[in-house]
Amino acid sequence: MFITFEGIEGSGKSTQCARLKARLDQVGQQPVLLTREPGGSALGKDLRAILLDPARTAICSQAELFLYLADRAQHVQEIIAPALKNGRLVIADRFCDSTLAYQGYGRGLDPGVLKQLNAFAVQGLHPDLTVLIDLPAEIGLARAMARNQENRRSADEGRFEAEALDFHQRVRRGFLELAAREPERFHTVDGTGDRDEVFQALCEKLRPVLPGLNDPAGPP
Repeated sequence: MFITFEGIEGSGKSTQCARLKARLDQVGQQPVLLTREPGGSALGKDLRAILLDPARTAICSQAELFLYLADRAQHVQEIIAPALKNGRLVIADRFCDSTLAYQGYGRGLDPGVLKQLNAFAVQGLHPDLTVLIDLPAEIGLARAMARNQENRRSADEGRFEAEALDFHQRVRRGFLELAAREPERFHTVDGTGDRDEVFQALCEKLRPVLPGLNDPAGPP
């Protein structure tokens, strides 16, 4: 099974990805791989450093798009597809929907073109389900900026946090519209609560498709 997590900056999706992996590892029904975009492959780590560098203000929207697509194509070929072939459950922190939300709704690039390019990059690989952790853009942005300052990441990975609030509002609207179009794939979780509350809601959403989450153990 291939599960993706999506959400705006500061939504907490990376934390919840890790918690879900830890819970599934506790259950032990299937080996789990946790990966991310950008940066899931060796090439992707180099691309991540470019894409999230706040000093890279001159990257145009089209160049940004192709860098993300390069990261995704390598990620699928090198990491995701082989893991799925070997029977692992794969959890990815961002995938194709982020391109539609950020470069489509956020940057204003043609969504039809984005879908075609995404399809070429992934070569037929699509998530079985997608978790969207949703919260107002102003809350997410404030959380993301506080996190970056606490972890001293603002100088290395703060390029999107530096965008204006209306950009993040467009991205959020994009994710919500994508989720509304594919309700069978998307599972939307309210991200405004604390980490434990969000994880509990996440488990409730996913129990029908991940029976192992019925295990009585507390959250990791």
